[in-house]
Amino acid sequence: MYYAYKYRLKPSDADREELDRHRDICRQLYNHTLYRLNEYQDEHGELPSMTTLRSELPDLKQWWDGLSDVYSKVLQTVVERLFDNLNSLSKLKENGYGVGQLKWKPPREFRSFTYSQSGFKL
Repeated sequence: MYYAYKYRLKPSDADREELDRHRDICRQLYNHTLYRLNEYQDEHGELPSMTTLRSELPDLKQWWDGLSDVYSKVLQTVVERLFDNLNSLSKLKENGYGVGQLKWKPPREFRSFTYSQSGFKL
């Protein structure tokens, strides 16, 4: 059986500020990806694939200085998170629930990010 362990961190004040900065960068990337998703849909008439938006990350890192500070796998999971949310909404809609659209995340609503692979430093 596969277990996903979660650990509670007790960071110093400096580390807490850095983690908050990384979380805010992830939130901004989520909002930017949602914007790109809507823009792509308006241009092409269909939703892009997750890999299409993930493939934009290297070019986005060159343009957006703050993204270079965050581990690349974390940024990929932010894009996956958006598509997971979109998939959940579509399943609810198929089951007859009235759903709206995904909205931009304000700072208080985006509270976590995921390190899903080894090879990073905390």
